[in-house]
Amino acid sequence: MGIAGGIMGNLLGAGGVVKDVAEVFTANATKRMELSEAAAEAAMKQFRAEFAAAPQGWFDRLVNGLNRLPRPMMAFGTLGLFGYAMVDPVSFTARMVGLNAVPEPLWWLLGAVVGFYFGAREAHYFRVKPGAVVAPVAAVGPVADGNAALSDWRAGA
Repeated sequence: MGIAGGIMGNLLGAGGVVKDVAEVFTANATKRMELSEAAAEAAMKQFRAEFAAAPQGWFDRLVNGLNRLPRPMMAFGTLGLFGYAMVDPVSFTARMVGLNAVPEPLWWLLGAVVGFYFGAREAHYFRVKPGAVVAPVAAVGPVADGNAALSDWRAGA
């Protein structure tokens, strides 16, 4: 059994001929998963470096503050409408009759604008988890990849 075991071990073993021939026709799934994970990790490192939090000036803070106003204004405005209806029902009724005169396509447009506004905010918070700490990534220096034009361009930038 020693000779037969040796032949079978060389053919079917960890470094066997059958495995090498099979990988010519079918990719190694484990290797593919490892390479996919490495590519995903490299992409995440690049995104972390690209979207690292930059220092904000007064204009950025002002715009961020303005972007936070619509939801509280809509909530308090709705509560204010209930109060307005109780304080001055005749005037409230006149305003609601005026709203009833707004054509339906304009209501659809308003719904689309509000829906896209809140949808964009939801998508933003889905992509950037609140409270997530992003570790800063060190700047990448020139890479010697054998491409002289790319190396010259990187050196000049």
